[in-house]
Amino acid sequence: MNVFVLFRIVLLAMTLQLYAVSVFAALNIQHWTTAEGSEVYFVENHSLPMMDVSINFRAGSAYDTLATSGAAAVTHHLMTLGAGGLDEETLTNRFADIGAVLGGSFDADRASFKVRTLTSEQQAALDSFMLVLHKPDFPQSVLAREQARIIAALQEAETEPDSIAQKAFMQSVYGMHPYSMDQNGEISTVQSLTVDQLQQFYQTHYTAKSAVIALMGDLTTDQAKQIAERLSAGLPQGPAVAAIPPVTELKASSVKKFPHPAMQAHILLGQPGNMRGDPDFFPLYVGNYILGGGGFVSRLTEEVREKRGLAYSVYSYFMPMSQLGPFQIGLQTKKEQADEALKLVMETVQTFVEKGVTEKELAAAKDNLIGGFPLRIDSNSKILEYLNMIGFYKLPLDYLDNFNQHVGQVTVSQINDAFKRRIHPDRFATVIVGAESQQ
Repeated sequence: MNVFVLFRIVLLAMTLQLYAVSVFAALNIQHWTTAEGSEVYFVENHSLPMMDVSINFRAGSAYDTLATSGAAAVTHHLMTLGAGGLDEETLTNRFADIGAVLGGSFDADRASFKVRTLTSEQQAALDSFMLVLHKPDFPQSVLAREQARIIAALQEAETEPDSIAQKAFMQSVYGMHPYSMDQNGEISTVQSLTVDQLQQFYQTHYTAKSAVIALMGDLTTDQAKQIAERLSAGLPQGPAVAAIPPVTELKASSVKKFPHPAMQAHILLGQPGNMRGDPDFFPLYVGNYILGGGGFVSRLTEEVREKRGLAYSVYSYFMPMSQLGPFQIGLQTKKEQADEALKLVMETVQTFVEKGVTEKELAAAKDNLIGGFPLRIDSNSKILEYLNMIGFYKLPLDYLDNFNQHVGQVTVSQINDAFKRRIHPDRFATVIVGAESQQ
């Protein structure tokens, strides 16, 4: 990389955080649709000579089938390892030589790519970025190499208590729903993936009509529109990808126990939780902070760690997704006290649901959540991720502007009502890895 370019990147990164807050103070999200049907979300910011572009697709692991589990993740991964006739080293060097950074993310709902570059280098950065998006090669030799690497990682995961617990928990909560599948696939299915299958997945899931494009930085609206049109026009022109099917609520509780030589038992329990845009989102979000999301100030930590010393940490969280994402509680404890710790967690949750929160707890939770909000948007990268989320899940454009107001308006009765309607400890799925007996 050119030394001068590197110096400018470092200098800009050091000052980026200072400018981000002022950007948010006047955050104006522009939204439009390209000629090919891609949704676009744009924030104009000329404080720094940089731009960030990302593009999201309905191409997460929930779009795999049981027979091709892992195809979505492998397709996403290989798109950066050879495109437009360029091998992975050449492609990587093209970004590095101009100081641009290629990234992305992958989960059950979506697959995304993003690039950050100086605006002076945007043409070269976008040319390489579009090769990745529009002309992935999926080289056979790279697929074979990555299959071997992924399979080795899956084999190692089968020995790790955290991985065993998480996989069993998702299967217990979601049954045959696509959210139950391992995002990385299974050894047998990854081994059998072919280049044709990856090409097929790309053609049917990376379509212009399914794409959500987010842009932020030193661009005018006209420039952003030109970039979005180029990004959209080069994508497969198939139909929009169908939505993920609804999640079925659990009808009864379940307990799965797995023996493991680990020193501690790993315990996960929970149920399907909520989805993006859920009307109960803010009462559940604030309430969970009191239950187990607030670290050392949460009820679970107070009961399990502070009073009884049964675990170093215990947590709970909601992971809203396109459909009902998981509500999960987790802890690690000594094997011989796993049953005692689990019983205490269940009692704490049951009491929380039945008796609710206090005004004092709610006031403290609001202070912490509202006070900490600026840290969640203290960089352009974080704001870009919110743009992705707002666009992909069709949240209101003023979602960030009104976030603290919504938190501040949550009442004790709203939290108590939402938890009573939505959280059912008598139907929890429970997984214990490292249990003293197998079930």
